Amino acid sequence: MLNVPTQSFPAPSSQQRVSPSGQSERNKVALKPGHSLMDWIRFSKSGKDLTGLRGRLIEVTQEELQKHNKREDCWTCIRGMVYNVTPYMDYHPGGEEELMKAAGIDGTDLFDQVHRWVNYESMLKECLVGRMAAKATTAIKAIIPPPSPTGFTPPPTVAPPPDKDSRPRYDWFQTDATVHLVVYAKRKLPSSGCTIADLVAGVLRLEVLLEKMSYMIHLRLADEVERSVTVHTAVSSGRIQVTIRKQTNGKWTSLGQPLEFHNTFIRKKDRALFFRDCVLVSKTEVNHNTHLFRLQLPHGCIMHVPVGKHVYLKALIEDTEVVRPYTPVDQNLTAAPHHSSLGSDLYLMIKVYPDGVLTPHLNSLCIGDQVSISGPEGIFSLRLLRDVTHLYLLAAGTGFTPMARLICAALGDMEAIRKTKLLFFNWREEDILWRRELDELAANKERFQVEYVLSDTPEGWTGRKGRVDESMLNEFLTRPEGSKCYICVCGPTAFTELTVSLLKQLGFTEEELHLFQG
Repeated sequence: MLNVPTQSFPAPSSQQRVSPSGQSERNKVALKPGHSLMDWIRFSKSGKDLTGLRGRLIEVTQEELQKHNKREDCWTCIRGMVYNVTPYMDYHPGGEEELMKAAGIDGTDLFDQVHRWVNYESMLKECLVGRMAAKATTAIKAIIPPPSPTGFTPPPTVAPPPDKDSRPRYDWFQTDATVHLVVYAKRKLPSSGCTIADLVAGVLRLEVLLEKMSYMIHLRLADEVERSVTVHTAVSSGRIQVTIRKQTNGKWTSLGQPLEFHNTFIRKKDRALFFRDCVLVSKTEVNHNTHLFRLQLPHGCIMHVPVGKHVYLKALIEDTEVVRPYTPVDQNLTAAPHHSSLGSDLYLMIKVYPDGVLTPHLNSLCIGDQVSISGPEGIFSLRLLRDVTHLYLLAAGTGFTPMARLICAALGDMEAIRKTKLLFFNWREEDILWRRELDELAANKERFQVEYVLSDTPEGWTGRKGRVDESMLNEFLTRPEGSKCYICVCGPTAFTELTVSLLKQLGFTEEELHLFQG
């Protein structure tokens, strides 16, 4: 089936980078002037009564909730809290129709499919009606939205956690100077890295990502330690060893005190996002409206971001928490190939939208300022490229970002891939990201080829022009005899939907496609 990510890539053209869920891709609507996310934030702070209850909080029964199911009177429940979303209708990027799916019912499941990473408590706090009555635990659940316009069916529900015998386990041992925690994953580990360690003020949070599952160790350590962590992974045996230095030599009688979610093994999508504060080290201009942000992870943090995964950035904008996803890139296209963003720095290529919500804030940061960043999200895996001989990348605008590290990986030690071709769509020539590096790579690597497509062509332009169409793709996507092809697509929603439709017409199957969707 189609590899649609459970944490989808944001549409580069969208002010509100939304829809990180599975196949429930949203049909974004054109918002009226004055109805952006920033406009909503300001409106919600205006002091107007958005609940209709004059500041009172009430207990809501299921029967009462069901009465408020109309466009002009719409309540919904998320995790036991009831909100009057009527004032938000005209501000919702997915439009009135999507919100109405949860009108008068428990919308938690629908919300989690589309917005798991959004801080709805902050976004809708002025719309809070009250709490659901305790007996309403069986409130009607929101229906799952229909398949997206791409026509592909959503991925099946993730199976429940494996039986107890296959669950990871941990143990520990120590020397006078160090303490060692060992996780036995009971399966082969991905070579791209799967361990995230955060050590802050004596609290260790260790998360091991195992495909769609997450195993967590969460402990307040028994004694004071240095704020440095080392992780050693034995891929084939599934063994992960975490080493921490003690501040004072001596023997511990225990590893420490268990904290929330310690020793749990659950679906990754059910694990709440965890953020750590990173420091802006540098900001380099890529083109006239895009910068490369270099962010340094805090001491005590080790995080691998595998190729094709993204992270979330979080900031407080006018007292409202705003969260957006971005895909890390390498420092440049000539960096030594590796399958995860490893080390103390992350590089994010971010286009600044003057009328955006988060990007103007990021652009205003000074060197040394902090940015909150989550761990890696998304389902893309380089295993999808096993036995692939021809890799085709179709990118529009900043949809190039997941392709950047994918190119490096394909040209690195993935020798089975005989040809990697990038078809890169932009509005103008000056919008092309890393063009000089892409041209140099194509000149020096026989296995790589890049072609540019412009909507607004300058005089003398000899490359492709116009929008994506069937004849363009048919010419670009060759199928040599005996080859195995794979296509990755990323860009604004309209681009993605049209491209997928054209690929289907050309006979490409769902198994040959991966969408970094928005």
